[in-house]
Amino acid sequence: MTIAEAQKTVDTWIKKYGVRYFNELTNMALLTEEVGELARIIARKYGEQSFKDKESESNLADEMADVLFVLICIANQTGVDLTQAMTKNLEKKTKRDVERHRSNDKLM
Repeated sequence: MTIAEAQKTVDTWIKKYGVRYFNELTNMALLTEEVGELARIIARKYGEQSFKDKESESNLADEMADVLFVLICIANQTGVDLTQAMTKNLEKKTKRDVERHRSNDKLM
């Protein structure tokens, strides 16, 4: 699925099952919540925290998909073409960082 297809699929899903988009502020709060859930798994799975007794190891991929879903909702409702935005962002990073990381002694 391309980014454009994902944006269309999410829009179709919202209109069919979600009634309408939550407002932008609600979606921003939901995005923050989903990123927190993703961070919890990463902190426990790859970091120094451990899972609590009754806490099961959640699905990392599912939490990433939740983050992506809400981000796509925000893009759709604010008129952002994520394919175009990503292309421009990579161009910016390439120009800015063409030698930056290769010359960073901390990465060697």
